Amino acid sequence: MKLIELIIDEEMELAGIDCISIVESPAREEVFIALKTEQKEYKFAEVDKEKKIIMGAMLVPDKPIYRRDDNEEEYYIYFSKDTIRKAMELFFVNGNQSNATFEHMESITGLTMVESWIVEDTDKDKSKLYELNVPVGTWMGTIKVNNDKIWNDFIKTGKVKGFSIEGYFADKAKTPLSKVDETEEEILAGLELLSIRYHIQDFEKKTLLETYNDYPKEASENAKIALRYAEENGWGSCGTPVGKQRANQLANGENISEETISRMASFKRHKQNSQKELGDGCGRLMWLAWGGDAGIEWASNKLKQIRNE
Repeated sequence: MKLIELIIDEEMELAGIDCISIVESPAREEVFIALKTEQKEYKFAEVDKEKKIIMGAMLVPDKPIYRRDDNEEEYYIYFSKDTIRKAMELFFVNGNQSNATFEHMESITGLTMVESWIVEDTDKDKSKLYELNVPVGTWMGTIKVNNDKIWNDFIKTGKVKGFSIEGYFADKAKTPLSKVDETEEEILAGLELLSIRYHIQDFEKKTLLETYNDYPKEASENAKIALRYAEENGWGSCGTPVGKQRANQLANGENISEETISRMASFKRHKQNSQKELGDGCGRLMWLAWGGDAGIEWASNKLKQIRNE
């Protein structure tokens, strides 16, 4: 199985991480913790108030993450320390610290990253105080939760356990495991664990194998508009290989997986750029490539239907 290093191509308009999602099963297998204030005695009252701050790993270096594309090809991705540092910096440069979603499905408000750092020394790092044992190079963050429903229904109850990123990266290379000398032992161990955890969950496996093609005709037409424009004018710096693949899938009426539908639904956060004219930046072109208004709305509703079932 191939191991692919993902990097940031700064020539791409949407490069980097633009959103943090709180999820039940983070791909990195690291969980966040909720931080509470200590009890303090005041002259007239005793206070025991939750600060509503969560801390956890955003990205862990050199850790393999299982993926499977719409062509049923299985592979693993990982991020280097340098890429993780660059991703963290771009996240704040682009002002994305308040962008958040729930399970990569719907945007949520009231979550803001208020602290962020790269682990330099595992023994002296703040994460050690909270028994979060992460390696050097990990991007750590604390998020303030000013959303009572999210806090009470999902974080306090333990229904969500960690962070997951949303963003745009480029493939550096598809490298056989044997050539990744400096991290081979750690990666092989991670691959074995991830493989076992994935394959023993029969229901999840069955769900992942299901595909759908009942998206509206208008979504296909929007994708065709994007492809025609790109054929006549070129993509320029717009889009990733994933976005271009999505346009071709929708235009051809192909079946798409739940994961793809989830990506389409999360693309809704780019709607503010969708009203521009074609040729004015990448917003309108990529919005149409992902199915436009009709495709994104269908994906949001379809994802809820799938998960309810």
